[in-house]
Amino acid sequence: MQSSAQQSKIVAGQYLAQERLSQEKSEFINGQVFAMAGASRSHNQITFNIAGELRAQFQGRPCVGFVNDMRVKVSRTGLYTYPDVVATCEPPEFEDDHADTLLNPKVIIEVLSDSTEAYDRGEKFAHYRRLDSLTDYVLIAQHQCCVEHFLRQNIDWRYSAITQLNAAVQLESIGCEMALREIYDKVIFFRPKSARQPILLDSQ
Repeated sequence: MQSSAQQSKIVAGQYLAQERLSQEKSEFINGQVFAMAGASRSHNQITFNIAGELRAQFQGRPCVGFVNDMRVKVSRTGLYTYPDVVATCEPPEFEDDHADTLLNPKVIIEVLSDSTEAYDRGEKFAHYRRLDSLTDYVLIAQHQCCVEHFLRQNIDWRYSAITQLNAAVQLESIGCEMALREIYDKVIFFRPKSARQPILLDSQ
């Protein structure tokens, strides 16, 4: 999630050296470093649920998934960022021996936040599309039951939206199916702004 940028520009090597010593996470693009904002309870719960689903379905298979702290580099644009969840069933490729910057994610999942939704849908997705390895980009709303799936088909991306708790998103590239009821387990939806009344899951 993007926030404020430092004033002076630096090179990627400087960014990586600083990042590996820092307690906070930052994005890097075009010589600028952007601090990452914190996440809400719902955001964390959804990410935790997804990680649990993937771990269970990856057992006994040569697939790996990473949550939050695995940095991803888009080599063709120079973006370094931290997706909420990344996964691949190919041998993971890393930028260097630190093995903390993944180059070949197959699936990227972002949990949408009010402050970063436009970025995740627009500029960030434009960067992600330059990843030759990427087949699936998934956006998950945290204030309502909605999972949006972008599936690469040659040079195009097919879009679908799933809004029913008894439905599931299919991630064929990693051989996984994630039911929305599991993604949103223990998540309490709130109406925006003034109303602030909880929306019960069974009402979706």
